[in-house]
Amino acid sequence: MPVQNAPDHLIGIFRDTVVALVRRDGHDLSARQLGVFLTVYMSEGPHTVRGLAATLNVSKPAITRALDRLGELDLARRKTDPQDRRSVLVQRTAKGASFLREIRSVMMEADGAGRGGAPAQAANSESATRRAS
Repeated sequence: MPVQNAPDHLIGIFRDTVVALVRRDGHDLSARQLGVFLTVYMSEGPHTVRGLAATLNVSKPAITRALDRLGELDLARRKTDPQDRRSVLVQRTAKGASFLREIRSVMMEADGAGRGGAPAQAANSESATRRAS
C-alpha cells in the first residue's frame, strides 16, 4: 500500500470519524456542538459560556444553543458559579466522557485502516448490526 500524504490521511480519518458518528445509534452533533463538546473535554477548565465564546470566536447565544443540545443529550451540564453567580460553568458528565472514548476509538480504527490495519468499516457494520436487531 502506498504511503498516504499526511494531510490527506488526516482528512480521511476526520471523514471516517464523522461518517461513523452520523451512522451510529443515537443523535449526532452539529459541527458547532462538536466543537464546544471537544473544547470542554480536551482543554482544562473551568469553562464558562463567555470563555467558550471567546475561544471558539462565536457569539454567546451560539454557545448557549450548543450547550442546550449537549445538556439534552447529557454530554455536558451548566451550573451557576458559586463564586460569581453571574457566571455559568460548563461541567463534564460521565456520558460525555464515554462519548469522547467512543470518538477516540472510531478515530483509532480509521487511522488503522489508513495504515493498512483493520478496516474502518468495522465500527459501522457493528452499529448497523445493532440497528437491524
